[in-house]
Amino acid sequence: MTVEVWPSSEALATAIAERIADRLAHVQRTGRRPSVVLTGGTVAAAAYEQLQAGDVDWTDVDFFWGDERFVPEGHADRNDQQARDSFLSRLGVPDDRVHAMPAHGCDLSMAEAADSYAAVLPDEPFDLVLLGMGPDGHVASLFPGHPQLRETSRRVVEVFDSPKPPPQRISLTFPALNHAHSVWLLVSGAGKAEAVGRAHGDGTVDDTPAVGARGLTETVWLLDEAAASEITA
Repeated sequence: MTVEVWPSSEALATAIAERIADRLAHVQRTGRRPSVVLTGGTVAAAAYEQLQAGDVDWTDVDFFWGDERFVPEGHADRNDQQARDSFLSRLGVPDDRVHAMPAHGCDLSMAEAADSYAAVLPDEPFDLVLLGMGPDGHVASLFPGHPQLRETSRRVVEVFDSPKPPPQRISLTFPALNHAHSVWLLVSGAGKAEAVGRAHGDGTVDDTPAVGARGLTETVWLLDEAAASEITA
């Protein structure tokens, strides 16, 4: 696990955008189509806004999501809509490369929606999983003390009681999130410093779920100075 810190959230967002583009271009140079799990959140959105065409063939990248609010398609609260608005549409990513989670009104129960999304996930590891983290230490929609933290068989689960509204969500579990070559945690702001400190100290998966996020090859925390302020040596 490595930690890298930037002086401001703006500098962090710029670095994240550059790293995403560099990683996707690298994977494409090996002759493979990259697979990426996107996250929502303020710093992620700021990074997505800065993504440019560059050396990446954006028509040849598969995009998935770590979690989603179970609200209607096109709703401003949906992470996929945030990504469409910030870069997917702008960079011409075709619909068949955008693997959005089912939306409310899809005629599936939440459990059925979760299982249907699990069926579209690749068998091979993701190239990159991006995760934000909440002030309580949650990642995706895996919240402190919730039973989904201990799921070992299902790759995607329904969440009915998110402490952060809206309460109904669909989330990848750790078996899916950690089936990735690289997991990057993107965190900014003083309001998350305590949880970051716990994650790098004596925190547990149950009280600080971000502790459970681990890539197969690398796990990288990308932070601004405010978020990193309570990490002790």
